[in-house]
Amino acid sequence: MSTQQALPDGYTVVPPGKIASVVTFLEMRRKPTLTARPAVGVQLVRLGPVDVARYKRIYRQIGERWFWFSRLSIADGDLAAILASPGVEAYAATRDGVDLGLLELDLTQPGEAEIVYFGLVDSAVGQGVGGWMMREALAIAWARPIGRCWLHTCTLDHPGAVGFYRRFGFAPFKLAVEIADDPRLTGALDPGAFPEIPLVRP
Repeated sequence: MSTQQALPDGYTVVPPGKIASVVTFLEMRRKPTLTARPAVGVQLVRLGPVDVARYKRIYRQIGERWFWFSRLSIADGDLAAILASPGVEAYAATRDGVDLGLLELDLTQPGEAEIVYFGLVDSAVGQGVGGWMMREALAIAWARPIGRCWLHTCTLDHPGAVGFYRRFGFAPFKLAVEIADDPRLTGALDPGAFPEIPLVRP
């Protein structure tokens, strides 16, 4: 008999004021061999504790459409502390002075790297920027003495996210259901954000 806790089949009611998604966790356990595909004019710029406003602006530009809210829900001082951590590396992907993407890695756990955030603004999708940025992310991660790189995505994210990560060698290893306060009620996101998910007030 499995020792894992089983969820009952059928519908599970999400309380008013909450949102729910299915989360897919993916990992790779060996350094990949990747062919370089340069995205002309794109570079990664390291973001530090003085860049909180820029970080949140990029985060909102990318993620409001996909219900990203975690970094918008914390105080600027708390985010500055995260960005100041020696085990956290955050970058803006920029071209001609315009921010196109966000990459954040957590390298605090010995032997592993987590890609915490990875995303592009809509205008950069389909231009090869995402592939270039993932190659850069993996190069940064596997430059450390790690045996595992992992990340997660969910059903509120871009529908092509899982396929994109799998093409780079990530393999799914766990599913989870995440329930959280609706960020449109907490003030992290505008009440009109993500109209595809109805806002059910308590």
